[in-house]
Amino acid sequence: MTALYAPASTAPATTARTARADRVGHGGPAGRGREGSRGRLGRRFRVEWVLLGSGAALLPWLVVLATTLPPTARVGHWNAAWAGLDALEALGLLTTGLLRRRGDGRHRLTAAATCALLVVDAWFDTVTAAPGAELWAALAMAVCAELPLAAVCAALALGKARGADLG
Repeated sequence: MTALYAPASTAPATTARTARADRVGHGGPAGRGREGSRGRLGRRFRVEWVLLGSGAALLPWLVVLATTLPPTARVGHWNAAWAGLDALEALGLLTTGLLRRRGDGRHRLTAAATCALLVVDAWFDTVTAAPGAELWAALAMAVCAELPLAAVCAALALGKARGADLG
């Protein structure tokens, strides 16, 4: 920012480091280097490392859950959990469709969230279904509705949807 407001004679010269930072998108709003745009805390903690560390920390926790949780559980508010999930899916599909119809690029965000919800719904429908007709119905819903809709949402989120019916 100093280069914008300082007189031309006192403006700092562009160094190779700040020029590279500008090219790769790390220069901040006014072309500052990494230190200037993130400050002291940003130099110590990078969000990528936090995400990678958190993901790695979950791996042993998955083993703990898989080996210690009981195979069945009696739960309260089961109906609210499922109705809430389906309500979020409906809201996501409606919002994505409306934003896309308006030509609003934010439809990619709602499409990504809706894709995740649909995949989670398919997963939990199938793994919580009782053997027999209930399991077959869950599999049919997953294969014929939830996962195809999730694929459409993923294509929209990634900007891969083309053609008259998806574009």
